[in-house]
Amino acid sequence: MQHIPKADLNDFRSGDPQTKERFVQHIGSSFKEIGFLALRGHFLNAELQEDLYREIRAFFALPQALKSQYEIEGGGGQRGYTGFGKEHAEGRTVGDLKEFWHFGQNLESHPNLKSIYPDNITVKERDHFNAIGNEVFKKLEQTAQVLLQAIALYLGLEEHYFDKYILEGNSILRAIHYPPLTEPPQDAERAAAHGDINLITLLMGAQGSGLQVLNRNNEWIDAIAAPDELMINIGDMLSRLTNNHLPSTIHRVTNPPKEEWAKARYSLPFFMHPVPHMPLNCLPQTIDSDHPKGYADITAGEFLHQRLVALGLLKA
Repeated sequence: MQHIPKADLNDFRSGDPQTKERFVQHIGSSFKEIGFLALRGHFLNAELQEDLYREIRAFFALPQALKSQYEIEGGGGQRGYTGFGKEHAEGRTVGDLKEFWHFGQNLESHPNLKSIYPDNITVKERDHFNAIGNEVFKKLEQTAQVLLQAIALYLGLEEHYFDKYILEGNSILRAIHYPPLTEPPQDAERAAAHGDINLITLLMGAQGSGLQVLNRNNEWIDAIAAPDELMINIGDMLSRLTNNHLPSTIHRVTNPPKEEWAKARYSLPFFMHPVPHMPLNCLPQTIDSDHPKGYADITAGEFLHQRLVALGLLKA
């Protein structure tokens, strides 16, 4: 597959059974064949997107000393600010050429999770930063919930199978700043090749060049969304759950050509995580003689901890 397939979430919500079924089969086969999808018809409007871009551009333009006060020592980068070059892809030691901010859940339905999830961090210098980030978080979470309902049907599960696991799951909205390059980056990349940890990722801000996907023929292809589209991809948790029936796809953000070094890049991925106690045990219907069970049983919380250690964000 040489191009990222496209879909419209309104087809799933149309009320017409045939249109809904076509959507289910299309997105299922797209995720199986390449793991990525450009989705329109989501719940995030252009005005809200621009509001958040304005806020994150202003935040990342703050003096480094101010940004650094929002970095939580020992927090694994799960909330607040993570400084430039501190995260690296699994299997690498060279840090990526980025800094980022994490918004998480404002818990309402599962107060017991307050002892597990870290608190969100409030930015004092920007009056609307946290409120807008939380609003975008909820719109992307709503989109992810509906998309997972379609994925559940594709897998032969009950439509609302994921709902109980993703209600106030440990999801994260990440605001990423890739600063301008001032010197040759040596072995570092803006984001080295990696797979995401979570169930699915919804990426806002993939309109610019740089994001590339490794297709099933081991070819890197560009993934550029239209302004009204979100780029969706399968994460490692869903790969484990489906015994690689829906494989997580390796992707990267390449460094720009030298004539574009002066340009900063921003992106906003939403990582849809379930609650920590969700079992990621391979679904029975994905296991047969041709597809033996590929993963040991594990919970989402245990798997997340393992991966944060591998990314250099937590100590073992």
